[in-house]
Amino acid sequence: MIIDHRTYDFHPGKLKDWIAVYKEHGLPVQEKHLGRLIGFFTTEVGPINQIVFMWAYDNMGDREVRRAAMDADPAWAAFRAKTGPLGALKQQTNKILAPTDFSPIQ
Repeated sequence: MIIDHRTYDFHPGKLKDWIAVYKEHGLPVQEKHLGRLIGFFTTEVGPINQIVFMWAYDNMGDREVRRAAMDADPAWAAFRAKTGPLGALKQQTNKILAPTDFSPIQ
C-alpha cells in the first residue's frame, strides 16, 4: 500500500468556500474513483489556511489508473470549473508515503 499525502495551501479567507464546493462536488467524484480516503484535515496550529488529505492505493499503478479515471470524469471537470473562479488555491504539495513493516496502517 502507498498513501498519496496532499497539502493544499489557500489564500486567506478562501478555505471555507473551497471546502464547501469540494464537499458537495469534488468529494463524491473522488470517492467514486479513488475509493480509500484515509483522512481530510485542516490545520489549526503551524501553517494555517491548509488542508491535508490522504488517499490509500495498492501501489503506484493502482493510483495511476484511479486518478486517470477521475480526470476523465466530466463531473471532475465540473468541480474544477467551480473552484477555479474562487481563486482559493495558492500552492499544492504532494508526497507518496510507503509504510514501514511496523506501521499500524499497511
